[in-house]
Amino acid sequence: MALEPATVRRIARLARLGVDDTEIARLQGELNAILGWIEQLGELDVEGVEPIAGVGQAALRLRPDLVTDGDKADAVLSNAPDRAGRFYAVPKVVE
Repeated sequence: MALEPATVRRIARLARLGVDDTEIARLQGELNAILGWIEQLGELDVEGVEPIAGVGQAALRLRPDLVTDGDKADAVLSNAPDRAGRFYAVPKVVE
Protein backbone atom coordinates (compact mmCIF):
# COMPACT_ATOMS: atom_id res chain seq x y z
CA MET A 1 0.00 0.00 0.00
CA ALA A 2 1.58 3.27 -1.11
CA LEU A 3 0.43 6.60 0.26
CA GLU A 4 -0.41 9.49 -2.03
CA PRO A 5 0.74 13.06 -1.28
CA ALA A 6 -2.84 14.05 -0.36
CA THR A 7 -2.92 11.28 2.26
CA VAL A 8 0.42 12.40 3.67
CA ARG A 9 -0.93 15.95 4.00
CA ARG A 10 -4.03 14.62 5.79
CA ILE A 11 -1.93 12.52 8.19
CA ALA A 12 0.23 15.58 8.93
CA ARG A 13 -2.88 17.69 9.55
CA LEU A 14 -4.38 15.05 11.87
CA ALA A 15 -1.07 14.89 13.77
CA ARG A 16 -1.07 18.68 13.89
CA LEU A 17 2.29 18.87 12.12
CA GLY A 18 3.20 21.87 10.01
CA VAL A 19 4.57 20.32 6.83
CA ASP A 20 5.79 22.27 3.81
CA ASP A 21 5.13 21.04 0.29
CA THR A 22 8.88 20.46 -0.07
CA GLU A 23 8.78 17.89 2.76
CA ILE A 24 5.84 15.88 1.42
CA ALA A 25 7.94 13.63 -0.83
CA ARG A 26 10.37 12.79 2.00
CA LEU A 27 7.55 12.04 4.45
CA GLN A 28 5.77 9.99 1.80
CA GLY A 29 8.85 7.79 1.44
CA GLU A 30 9.27 7.40 5.19
CA LEU A 31 5.62 6.55 5.78
CA ASN A 32 5.64 4.07 2.89
CA ALA A 33 8.70 2.39 4.43
CA ILE A 34 6.89 2.13 7.79
CA LEU A 35 3.87 0.60 6.10
CA GLY A 36 6.18 -1.84 4.32
CA TRP A 37 7.58 -2.98 7.66
CA ILE A 38 4.04 -3.45 8.97
CA GLU A 39 3.21 -5.58 5.92
CA GLN A 40 6.30 -7.70 6.68
CA LEU A 41 4.88 -8.37 10.15
CA GLY A 42 1.82 -9.87 8.47
CA GLU A 43 4.08 -12.55 6.99
CA LEU A 44 5.09 -13.90 10.41
CA ASP A 45 3.78 -17.25 11.54
CA VAL A 46 1.88 -16.57 14.75
CA GLU A 47 0.11 -19.91 14.90
CA GLY A 48 -0.35 -20.90 18.53
CA VAL A 49 0.58 -17.48 19.93
CA GLU A 50 -2.14 -16.24 22.25
CA PRO A 51 -3.07 -12.57 21.87
CA ILE A 52 -2.84 -10.38 24.95
CA ALA A 53 -4.83 -7.25 25.69
CA GLY A 54 -1.99 -5.59 27.58
CA VAL A 55 1.36 -6.17 29.17
CA GLY A 56 -0.24 -6.24 32.61
CA GLN A 57 -1.14 -9.86 31.98
CA ALA A 58 2.45 -10.85 31.27
CA ALA A 59 4.53 -12.16 34.15
CA LEU A 60 8.08 -10.92 34.53
CA ARG A 61 10.83 -13.47 34.24
CA LEU A 62 12.91 -13.14 37.37
CA ARG A 63 16.51 -14.17 37.77
CA PRO A 64 18.36 -14.78 41.00
CA ASP A 65 19.66 -11.57 42.54
CA LEU A 66 23.29 -12.58 42.89
CA VAL A 67 26.42 -10.43 42.92
CA THR A 68 28.50 -11.77 40.06
CA ASP A 69 30.98 -9.00 39.37
CA GLY A 70 31.57 -7.10 42.57
CA ASP A 71 34.50 -6.11 44.75
CA LYS A 72 36.48 -4.46 41.94
CA ALA A 73 36.73 -0.96 43.34
CA ASP A 74 40.44 -0.67 42.56
CA ALA A 75 39.90 -1.67 38.92
CA VAL A 76 36.98 0.75 38.58
CA LEU A 77 38.89 3.63 40.16
CA SER A 78 42.16 2.95 38.34
CA ASN A 79 41.49 5.66 35.72
CA ALA A 80 39.99 8.21 38.11
CA PRO A 81 41.83 11.54 38.05
CA ASP A 82 41.41 11.92 41.81
CA ARG A 83 40.11 9.56 44.44
CA ALA A 84 39.49 9.51 48.15
CA GLY A 85 39.81 5.97 49.41
CA ARG A 86 37.30 3.84 47.54
CA PHE A 87 35.41 6.86 46.11
CA TYR A 88 35.75 9.33 43.25
CA ALA A 89 36.95 12.75 44.44
CA VAL A 90 35.29 15.68 42.66
CA PRO A 91 35.60 19.43 43.11
CA LYS A 92 33.21 21.09 45.52
CA VAL A 93 30.24 22.51 43.61
CA VAL A 94 27.97 23.94 46.32
CA GLU A 95 29.25 26.17 49.07
